[in-house]
Order: sequence, then structure tokens, then C-alpha cells
Amino acid sequence: MRLAIAQINPTVGDLSANAVLISSTIKKAAIAGCDLILFPELALTGYPPEDLLLKLAFLRDTKKFLTQIARSTTGITAVIGYVDSDQKNCFNAAAWIEKGRVAATYHKRCLPNYGVFDEKRYFKPGATSLTRSLKGTRVGITICEDIWAFGPHLQDLKKDKPDLVINISASPFHVNKLRQRHAALKPQIQFLKKPFVYCNLVGGQDELVFDGGSFCTDAKGHVTVQCPQFRDDLYIVDVAANRTMTVTNAKPGFLSSIEQIHEALLLGLKDYVRKNRFSKVAIGLSGGIDSAVVAALAKEALGAENVTGITLPSRYNKSETVQDAALLAKNLGIRFESIAIEPLYTAFLTALQPVFKNTSSGLAEENLQARIRGTILMALSNKFGWLILTTGNKSETSTGYCTLYGDMAGGFAVIKDVFKTTVYELAKYLNTQAGQDIIPQTVIDRPPTAELRENQKDEDSLGPYSMLDPVIMDYVEKNLPTSSTISPQNLAYVKRIRSLIDMSEYKRRQSPPGVKITPRAFGRDHRMPITNRYQEI
Repeated sequence: MRLAIAQINPTVGDLSANAVLISSTIKKAAIAGCDLILFPELALTGYPPEDLLLKLAFLRDTKKFLTQIARSTTGITAVIGYVDSDQKNCFNAAAWIEKGRVAATYHKRCLPNYGVFDEKRYFKPGATSLTRSLKGTRVGITICEDIWAFGPHLQDLKKDKPDLVINISASPFHVNKLRQRHAALKPQIQFLKKPFVYCNLVGGQDELVFDGGSFCTDAKGHVTVQCPQFRDDLYIVDVAANRTMTVTNAKPGFLSSIEQIHEALLLGLKDYVRKNRFSKVAIGLSGGIDSAVVAALAKEALGAENVTGITLPSRYNKSETVQDAALLAKNLGIRFESIAIEPLYTAFLTALQPVFKNTSSGLAEENLQARIRGTILMALSNKFGWLILTTGNKSETSTGYCTLYGDMAGGFAVIKDVFKTTVYELAKYLNTQAGQDIIPQTVIDRPPTAELRENQKDEDSLGPYSMLDPVIMDYVEKNLPTSSTISPQNLAYVKRIRSLIDMSEYKRRQSPPGVKITPRAFGRDHRMPITNRYQEI
């Protein structure tokens, strides 16, 4: 038997375009002589459709498009993820389509309700297994979470005595997730004792990135076919009489951690821009490392002609940082504009002087500069239709080292889930990939600073990032208590940073979405109350 793994990139809610994508991919597989083609979980609707599932019209239209796809399917069998529904319930479903019709439907039995998943809000679990015969092979069908855990669903499937088990999935990315999937699914595959095919979604959807990485294993759970991550394509797998599987157009191998992060950020950014009907982006270039990395990623994802860098210097910006911003733009080949904010800053201070008199200059005056910059960037966005990319990283957004309506103003936060130490790794990686210092070495070497007052350095407020980032990781990603994370001599520092993280939730709620690359990102993963007085004892 020859099967096709359709690692496609649909758009949530775009039923018409998704149906065209699915139908055209089916035709390619049929031309390639495939007997069976697999599409990812909820391929027709896109994943996750969230509260679109509460719209009766959406459910109705989904069924109509599935019927249209089925009618155009001849000479090949297809398994397509979609939303099934009756008058009372919704189901995360897989349609078995053959001879131009939906011949059978499987309802997902295990509904995840942790991390980024919220499926119990929308779906009712299925109650029965499904195995279908094709060319003398009994194919058992599962959907994503069904293969991640033991339970009655696997026992029922095993009783069906399939020859081959398939899983259609929408498993979102975080660093090293592919290896985690291999390890996590292996015990269940060994329990079933059957060859296994895993078809995963690819593409960006708001904060989430789906990395593909579809694969096949033998009956012992050993990976025999590995499809690439972050690439939408059709992968043809030949299943021999002894159930061994080979693929001709997928090269084996794993990406390094920094390569995964790079690919995820590119895909997440490109799809957010494309799927939300933007074409051009703009970035405030400070001459610092964060804006430099964001600009380099934007150029790579969208093309230099679609990226504009704007420097917005004030009295506190050194000439070196302004020059580095211009050099970066030149290296990237992007449009560059300079708009001095000093006249506006002076006008604001003059207007505020009667109210601010007899007070010391401090945070209000510092943040005023950031808010002037944010206002200008959003004006440019309104005037030219540019999507503003913010440049804050996870270290800053964790601790609130960012300004509401200032550097947080924008439409998409590319490196929102990237620690500052990783931003430096990315900068070096981007330069290595380019074969030259597209990000000037002076930007990498300079101690990070917001340049909102004289001689300001980030570490004066946060400590060295090499010390800060592990503290954030322990608290936000691992939920570890203070006592188990740090030596006694650093206890006061840890408590201060954790307090900053807790107090900054209100800021994060007002920040734009950004690409998730860690196991626990702010937003879907991290749902803390803003009004919250809990303190660890």
C-alpha cells in the first residue's frame, strides 16, 4: 500500500480555502499512485477553532465543505480531520472518505484540557474505536491525544486487531517537542504492537506554531520515517507486505535547539502576517540586540521590501546606538527612517511642568519617551497599514521591564517567549547563517540598555541576564518553590524577581500575541489572576 502524509498549513476559519487546499492535495496524492492520504487533526477548520465552534453556521458550513471534498475524491481514500456535530454536541472527528462519500466517522476519545488545550469546553468525547480495511490492510484510526495515554480507548483499538495504526494530530511546538513525541508515544505503540503513522499539522496560528515533523514507526515504536519540521508538503510512504515503511522525499535528522527556535519564529511571524492579511511590517530600531534580531527575522520571513526600520532617538540615545540602527538596516537592505522625538519630549515636559513641579525626575519621565515612540509607530501603522512588531523578550515581559503603550505598543511580539540569553544566541546564529555580521558586533557586545536616562543599564534593575533567566524559568515554566531553586545567598534576589513577575501580570494581559517556543509561555499556558495576593510561605 502507498500512503501520503499531507503535512498541510490551513487557516483557522477559512473553510473555502482549506477545502481547496485539501482537494488539490488529494489530487496530487492520487496522481502519485497513493491508496490512502492522511490529513492533520481539524485540517478543514484549522486548529484551534475556539469559539467558532459555538457558531451554528460554522458547524453547518463545515459539513457542507466536507461533503464537497468527498464528492471530488475518486480513486483514493482520505482521512480528514474536521468538526462533526449533531443538534447537541460537537466532536473532534476524522472522516474516512472513499468512493466519493464519507464512509465512516471517528470521534476523538481523549480530550486534552491542559496547557494550551481547552477541548473539553467544546467537544464531547467519542465512545467507540474505528478500524477500516483498505487493500487487505486493517487501519486503526486515532486523533492526537488518543495515542498519548493508556486507557479503554487503546484497549478497544487493540481488540479491533488493526494491521496499521494512524494518528492525525495538531500538536503545537516547543523546543525539542519532536523528541518528546517520539518518547511519549513509544509505550502506547509497543502496547498496540502495530506499525504506526503520525500526521501532524504545520503552520502558525496566533501564539501557536505547529511544526509538522510527521513520522512512522515499526511495531516496537522505533522511528523508521521522519518528515521535516516546519515544512508543509506531501510525503509519500510505501508500506511493504511486511508493514515496513519507506519514504523517498523526507530527509532524516533533527534540528538543533537554536535551529528549531529560528524556524518557529520565522513560521509564526510569516503566518501571522499572511493570515491576518498584512503585507508589510515596521520595527522601532533602538540599536539594541532585541530590535536587531526582530528586524533580521522579519527580513528573512517577509522579504526586505516588506520591512521598515524606524529609529526614534531622544537626548539619551548615544550616537553609537543610532549609527548601529542605521548600519543594521543597511546590512538587511530594509527601508530606514529616523524620527527624532526630542522636540515632542520637550513639549510634553513643558506641558506637564505645572503638575510635575517640585518632584524629582524618574520613571514617569523615562516611560514618557517610550510612549511617544509607541504613538509615532502606531501613527505610521495607521497611515501606511504596517503591522508594528514589538521587540520585548521573555525576560523583560516576565519582570515588567517594559512600558505599557510604549515599547509594548504593536500588533505582534515576535520574541515574546524568547529569553534574553537566547536572543543573543539567535543573533550569533543569524550572523553565522548569513556568513557576515548582519547584526553588527557592537550591538552584540554592548551591555543592554533602554537608554531612557543617563548611563542606564538593564542589569542595574534586573541583575545579569545569565542569573535572571534561570530564576524566571524555574518560576514560570517549572512552578518550582523558592526553597528548591536557589542557594540561600541569592534568596533575596529570587524573591524580588518573583515579586516582579507576579506584579506584572496586568501588563502581560495587554501585550500583543507572540510566538510560543517554550513549554510554558505567558498567555494560554500561564493563566494567573491579575488581582492576586498569594505569597509563598
